[in-house]
Amino acid sequence: MKTIGILGGMSAASTQIYYRELCDLARHRLGGLHSPELLIRSLDFAAIEALQMRGEWDAAGALLNAEAKALERGGAELLILATNTMHKLAEPMMADVKIPFIHLADATAQEIVAKRLKSPALMGTAFTMEQSFYTDRLSAAGLSPVLPGVEDRAEIHRIIYEELCKDITSPESEAAYVAIAERLVQAGADSLILGCTEVGMLLNQDNVSVPVFDTTLIHCRAALDAALK
Repeated sequence: MKTIGILGGMSAASTQIYYRELCDLARHRLGGLHSPELLIRSLDFAAIEALQMRGEWDAAGALLNAEAKALERGGAELLILATNTMHKLAEPMMADVKIPFIHLADATAQEIVAKRLKSPALMGTAFTMEQSFYTDRLSAAGLSPVLPGVEDRAEIHRIIYEELCKDITSPESEAAYVAIAERLVQAGADSLILGCTEVGMLLNQDNVSVPVFDTTLIHCRAALDAALK
């Protein structure tokens, strides 16, 4: 089994889900007392969020690059970035890093295409929904993403940063997300991408009427597949 390097902490809540899911997957696939070989670098999300808010993406990219190189030096044989939003910086992060990188959006697109779906709704941070770094990857796979309206995007983003990243969930926020998901279905979406690693804390196949693609779970499966090859 190859050692998976996880660059996380963005937020800590989602990185905990990555660790738990990878452990569960390894145990179920391999049986017995098996668990995955992992190296985890968990960053202080407050520092990352401050760079995001100031638009200092070059500085954030340099930081992620230094951390990716550290994971490679530490023995990681493949790398995942445990956050949708920071995939905006996947290219600068991987500069001069030689180990394989499992791109979250590509892994998600592959699963949607395999299900023969075409128009996934996307719920994530404002950065992920409104900038092209993520939707371009979906479009390149032949998909036509459906985005929430302006007010819904703002509410999705607010709940992520004010609640989910702090490991806070509430019935009110779940109801708000369920209502937004249904509006996206009414707008023509045939599936839903949980396009932030925390959105799965509120939405799942039980409360959404179309097929749900949880990027965190998809990413973990893809990483373990790569580690076991």
